[in-house]
Amino acid sequence: MKVKDPILRERKIYDASAPNASTGIINGRSSNVLNWDDVRFSWAYPLYKNMLANFWTPFEINMSSDSKQYVHLTEKEQDTFNKIIGLLAFLDSIQTDYSSRVSAYLTDSSLSALMATLSFQEVVHNQSYSYVLSSLVPKQKQDEIFEYWKTDEVLRERNDFIVKGYDEFIDNPVPETFLKSIIYDVILEGLNFYSGFSFFYNLARNQKMVSTSTMINYINRDEQLHVYLFCQIFKAVLQDNPELNNEDLHRFAKETFKKAAELEVKWSKYIIGDSFEGINETDLEAYIKFMANKRLNELGFEKLYPEYKKNPLPWIKAYSDVNSGKSDFFEQKSRQYTKVSDENGFDEL
Repeated sequence: MKVKDPILRERKIYDASAPNASTGIINGRSSNVLNWDDVRFSWAYPLYKNMLANFWTPFEINMSSDSKQYVHLTEKEQDTFNKIIGLLAFLDSIQTDYSSRVSAYLTDSSLSALMATLSFQEVVHNQSYSYVLSSLVPKQKQDEIFEYWKTDEVLRERNDFIVKGYDEFIDNPVPETFLKSIIYDVILEGLNFYSGFSFFYNLARNQKMVSTSTMINYINRDEQLHVYLFCQIFKAVLQDNPELNNEDLHRFAKETFKKAAELEVKWSKYIIGDSFEGINETDLEAYIKFMANKRLNELGFEKLYPEYKKNPLPWIKAYSDVNSGKSDFFEQKSRQYTKVSDENGFDEL
């Protein structure tokens, strides 16, 4: 079936002859004036409120205890800590720019507002990595950590995989590449972060670098909302353009997630492996495949690894749980306002 509109048209600054509520998520029409009581998607405003409820800044977290503890970590712990921070800084930097590229083509003012909020949160995430490192290492070492992504071959391989998918959309902005770039986005935010997150949560289980793990917990909560937003956009585009929901897209999603999972397993074995008490290669591989299934399911596709139905690292739920209110889980301090909840089932598919 022929695609209705073969190119993507950017959202106009304003359109006086169009309604406030958009006529289409891409290639639609909208006045571009945002009235939250007159929007097309019922999930948009609740999501916006949840994203605001998640608001935080790195300065809320006192790094003094981590600063004292960092020098007592083993050489392997320090190296893994540094390289994962370098990875996260790369991912969130790229994500900040990608989200603005996507926003330009969303012909719906409520979704462009959500994307602006997402972009801001990615900037905060990136600031948090600088904040952590400035508390732990000299400026020269911090600069070195932010350069890891250029020189580490295993890290570069997995990062190039994502960026290639983004570039195909940026260089050729059509509905098909738009959808495929969202698949790469869900891999980045919903899969590539998670072996790194597990490392920090495992440190916290052993009462190490608790403040950093608190920060990672806040970032994790934001990323869950980002994945939800992109999955909603993905499904809404398919609803508006059913001709795009074809065999090619389904095949692409499974093949891309398969390659992404293989690269993530390779990275997790390289950077974490069996070097740390409480976490091992076998469980990490199972966890990555479980998360790949979860993200494919959230996009509307079948599971890639049917045998991985349960989270093999159930202890992570206590550290990444979004149901506990906005609290410093690790320090047990009430923060008095509510974090978003996620009832989608963390441990089972």
